[in-house]
Amino acid sequence: MEIQDEVDLLEPQESLTASADSAVDRALFWLLDAQYEDGYWAGILESNACMEAEWLLCFHVLGIANHPMSRGLVQGLLQRQRADGSWDVYYGARAGDINTTVEVYAALRCQGYAADHPDIKRARDWIQLQGGVKQVRVFTRFWLALIGEWPWEETPNLPPEILFFPRWFPFNIYHFAAWARATLVPLCILSARRMVVPLNKKSCLQELFPEDRSAVVALGKKAGAWSTFFYHADRALKKYQRTFKRPPGRQQAIKMCLEWILRRQDADGAWGGIQPPWIYSLMALKAEGYPVTHPVMAKGLAALDAHWSYERPGGARFVQACESPVWDTLLSSFALLDCGFSCTSSSELRKAVDWILDQQVLLPGDWQQKLPTVSPGGWAFERANVHYPDVDDTAVALIVLAKVRPDYPDTARVNLAIERGLNWLFAMQCRNGGWGAFDKDNDKDLLTKIPFSDFGETIDPASVDVTAHVLEALGLLGYRTTHPAVAKALEFIRSEQENDGCWFGRWGVNYIYGTAAVLPALASLNMNMNQEFIRRAANWILGKQNNDGGWGESCASYMDDTQRGRGPSTASQTAWAMMSLLAVDGGTYAESLLRAEAYLKTTQTPEGTWDEPYYTGTGFPGYGIGRREIKRQRSLQQHAELSRGFMINYNLYRHYFPLMALGRLAALRGA
Repeated sequence: MEIQDEVDLLEPQESLTASADSAVDRALFWLLDAQYEDGYWAGILESNACMEAEWLLCFHVLGIANHPMSRGLVQGLLQRQRADGSWDVYYGARAGDINTTVEVYAALRCQGYAADHPDIKRARDWIQLQGGVKQVRVFTRFWLALIGEWPWEETPNLPPEILFFPRWFPFNIYHFAAWARATLVPLCILSARRMVVPLNKKSCLQELFPEDRSAVVALGKKAGAWSTFFYHADRALKKYQRTFKRPPGRQQAIKMCLEWILRRQDADGAWGGIQPPWIYSLMALKAEGYPVTHPVMAKGLAALDAHWSYERPGGARFVQACESPVWDTLLSSFALLDCGFSCTSSSELRKAVDWILDQQVLLPGDWQQKLPTVSPGGWAFERANVHYPDVDDTAVALIVLAKVRPDYPDTARVNLAIERGLNWLFAMQCRNGGWGAFDKDNDKDLLTKIPFSDFGETIDPASVDVTAHVLEALGLLGYRTTHPAVAKALEFIRSEQENDGCWFGRWGVNYIYGTAAVLPALASLNMNMNQEFIRRAANWILGKQNNDGGWGESCASYMDDTQRGRGPSTASQTAWAMMSLLAVDGGTYAESLLRAEAYLKTTQTPEGTWDEPYYTGTGFPGYGIGRREIKRQRSLQQHAELSRGFMINYNLYRHYFPLMALGRLAALRGA
């Protein structure tokens, strides 16, 4: 296509406009058809094979033989095995992951697969090529200890007495991130009880230990003074516990952990809205004598049959690590609004907003440990998780409510929800001006040095993407850069900008996501979008466009800087890039936007959605501290395979984000 004047490129052109309108219409029909009767949307949240493997191992620990889901879970595991015999953390990973592969291996052996089965042998050969089972992380060691294949003595000590620690003490549980805290408490019980349910002789994993087990299982020291200190402290504590089989206060501490767990079971039967605390809590209760028929246990197990698991054609079953109905409903509603829907013209949007308002969390949660006088008012990610509302969902809820307030029938209800949400958000702002996900000032790096913290993230510091979503909400609600909270947040965002102009993405992959969160937020605040730091960010986005017109970024970018903003094009990341450019200046970047629009049009399926196997959501980059890390390769025991990380494929990202981008482009045209 011959390059025309920049402004003319955004004028309606017969062929492109007609096809774009058709693409939007098809996408709208698909989205409205996917809405549940109650008004919400919920896409599948895919992660890695540890989910299914750990449930199979959990059934064994709980004494549940021949669980109805077992066959489907096994089938799902076998479908995901790589050609080299391993299992990976995310689609398209350069290499498999030692932790996932060992856990799947153990689960399949537990299910009766023989050591000489071809799939088992391929997995074992791969494990040995990676240095063997001694390379696995702490969580995998916990699982092996539970089934009698690893000594509890060589796992990090998690004393239940941690619940006695006062708030000022560095290792108080409320200094851990919400997800780590909810996981740590049941693990304290399992660790203290040294719970073991050994595999039968035919299924034991001796073949994974061809050398002396004592040499394989020894808990090694990490580099660094603090890590060395904690290693020796862990050994000393274990020696103390061997000397005193029932340390003073131990029974009271276990009782406190048990009560803590029981008080936090979600309405749907899970815990914490995520898989780890849910599955470890069930096993901790089992360790304390709760039978699987007990109402609490039965409710926890029944959740698997509800909205947490899903089946693919052929009978393979998978379990979600988390579920995202609130997040998906908020962003689906956002997409409808970007396409010109209103509560008066759309019963579907009205129903979604009704559901969103019903989800506001008005009960106390763990966040109140630091903010005891602040009233609730946030939103959670999941439908039944009232203990852990998060800032990101709350910010997007306020964005949606700000947009629907003019035409929602019950203005007083919307105003009250906005007021509660705003009060909660302002109270959650961290000292550095940003916002974390679940807690205020949850940033004690010392916690990342303990032996337990060799996975994902242990703390929840402020991140640019969450902060940007808060600023976008504040801008839509009339706040400007002169407001103290806004000014402080902008300072934080400016300080986090990379030298090349982009921003790190904590909760989405990666620099495209972070940058796409910031630029619309700045526009929402009515900032001058011609400022040098803003144009630098937009030009970074522009320079990452692929030849096919789309954008993509691999999860590998969290460890490999050459992959920043690079990867096969995806619908969601293309949409993020488009919304970044549209927020700055749609006219200047018209040619790029037209190429991106053409990419979305040509890759749309006949049903009206998009295929996207790549993972564009981030659970944990695997840095330990939850924020960008300068010397990643030298300081972490992972490379581009992200063996410490946790990546996510949100199955609705591929749909509502492209719909947002196409809707905003149409609005710019005046269509």
